[in-house]
Amino acid sequence: MKLYNTKFYHRDLSWLRFNHRVLQEAADHRNPLYERIKFLAIFSSNLDEFFRVRVSDIRQIKKIEKPLRKKLITKPNKVLKEIKIQVDQLQEAFGAIFKDGIIPDLKKQDIHLIDYHDFSEEQEAIATTYFEDTLKPKIDLKNTYHDNSDTIFIENEASYLTTMSGETLHLVKIPDDEPRFFTFPSENGHHYITFIDDILKFGLAKIHPDDEVRYYALKISRDAELYIEDEFSGNLMKKIKESLPKRDKGQPTRVLIDKRMPESFQTLLKRALDVYNIDLVLGGRHHNFKDFFSFPNPSKNEGLTFKPLPQLAHPVLSKTKNIFKTIAAKDQLLHFPYQSFEPVIDLVETAAQDPTVTTIKMTMYRLASESRLNTAIAQAAKNGKKVIIFIEVKARFDEKNNIKWGTIFKENGAQVIYSYADIKVHSKVLYIEREEDNVSKSYAYISTGNFNEKTAKLYADYGLMTANKKITKDLNKVFMVLEGITIVPKTKRLLVSPYTTRQALERLINQEIEHAKAGKDAFIILKMNSLQDHELIEKLYEASNAGVNVRLIVRGMCSLVAGIKNQSENIYITSILDRFLEHGRVYIFGNDGDEQMYIGSADWMTRNLNHRIEVLTPILDKDIHQTLRELIEIQLSDTVKARVIDAEQQNNYVESSEEKIRAQYATYDYFLKNE
Repeated sequence: MKLYNTKFYHRDLSWLRFNHRVLQEAADHRNPLYERIKFLAIFSSNLDEFFRVRVSDIRQIKKIEKPLRKKLITKPNKVLKEIKIQVDQLQEAFGAIFKDGIIPDLKKQDIHLIDYHDFSEEQEAIATTYFEDTLKPKIDLKNTYHDNSDTIFIENEASYLTTMSGETLHLVKIPDDEPRFFTFPSENGHHYITFIDDILKFGLAKIHPDDEVRYYALKISRDAELYIEDEFSGNLMKKIKESLPKRDKGQPTRVLIDKRMPESFQTLLKRALDVYNIDLVLGGRHHNFKDFFSFPNPSKNEGLTFKPLPQLAHPVLSKTKNIFKTIAAKDQLLHFPYQSFEPVIDLVETAAQDPTVTTIKMTMYRLASESRLNTAIAQAAKNGKKVIIFIEVKARFDEKNNIKWGTIFKENGAQVIYSYADIKVHSKVLYIEREEDNVSKSYAYISTGNFNEKTAKLYADYGLMTANKKITKDLNKVFMVLEGITIVPKTKRLLVSPYTTRQALERLINQEIEHAKAGKDAFIILKMNSLQDHELIEKLYEASNAGVNVRLIVRGMCSLVAGIKNQSENIYITSILDRFLEHGRVYIFGNDGDEQMYIGSADWMTRNLNHRIEVLTPILDKDIHQTLRELIEIQLSDTVKARVIDAEQQNNYVESSEEKIRAQYATYDYFLKNE
């Protein structure tokens, strides 16, 4: 199957090309060894979610009647087959990187990842003790399947060892409450690590010393969708809460097996699990490589990881004695993780205690399990302030934390509004009202990232603090919609999905088209996570054909097919992957010399434009506009970690004979100079 037609690259196949870029980072020797190992873990974790979410969606589409199906996706069976081909290729590359790259490089550092065949006598004794005392009591040796008996259940994302004797399948779940890796005592400067899988194999072999038993790795990913039959009646939050336990029991979407598993074994396994060939994905001897996030470093060699880049203090907000006065005097831009998230926490903590603050309103999408910011919100409500929190319970895989904190906020006196049917609230916004000299003054914080201290250290995001009435007045209108006071937010400056964002973006593109046709300099610069919406892609094609210079930075999935004559020859796309996750959205339009710039939560995906509450804010402060422009120029100039997203999405690195620019490091230096 061709990965793209002349206009649109398939979104899910493009996502796999994004994960290929992650795999490139694991192979890139410019990254320290243990960071390359982490990229293997990220790749594995990404692929798990892909099968649990995207593949399950495609399979659900197969159940829809053909006339409607054609409007959603073409030929889902062919897509699933192509996904299998691509994933098998990626798994093969993954195995080669691990075996031929990571393992030898670990040995160069005197770190040896060994299997049970390599155990010395002393290590065998240690392994035996660990197996008998710790692992054996936690495993079930009676978990079997006999041919033609009832199917067996495999836990979602758990690692198993499986073997076959005659027509009987034996399954041993690898304990998930023990560290995945076991470190033996060092010997003469050499360090030895093994998977606990191998200690299990070693111990199981001693239980059956007369049998020639070979155990193979097995893992299942299950459908992660919460199938709520009716979102429009009853308590949606309660329905989601009740559905959460069912998630780990969904239909299998991937059965990851050791590629050495014999066909006869595979046949029996398929019957045991009630799955088919299309479900099988070939992997290596060990699965769940996301456990490599915690791969031990017994050498204590600091050179095996990235050198620390301590978060920098904000040059203005870190020094202020009155954060509200500072924001009122001038808009403030924050850029995580280069700068600290502390000013955002400080803003909420100050608001919680400030007697002149009367109202706090926030939207929350992914909440941390423990959080100073969340605690401050609860305290604000407890202090008698009007606190209105909109919590998106349908934030996949974070539902539990979101429900937990919603309960805490409510118990402390906050008004908590949960998910609406058929729409997500994905915006990341904060609104504060304060009585100043007997006049109510409003403050706003609008961000591209979540109110989450943990991710603020890993995700590259922008946040704007402002008291500009043109912004704050609009933002309050957004909250009036969320509170059910009004139906449509009649905003003048903010772009709000699903109400005005699409129309405004089309107008801005049309504006550049008209400038180009008039012979004026016309350009569009867009930075986002994902680009999928066909209507806006068509508009970018129209702009390209009119002579508009279109420059895109797209981190993840991209359905636009670039560099095609008479379609997209004026469109150039790069993608940056490095130590931080690029998460910010910045949209710039030339506007005949008077640039218009927006930042916010919305990617150019149909779901973000039509089915989510999103907020994009214009950048009205000239200094912040200039700062963001300079930061985007750094990213456009990356010649180290940028890949070209061409028509076939080959992920070739940008080539340049000029100065090597690594955008994330150059960005850190930019803020370091201005600290």
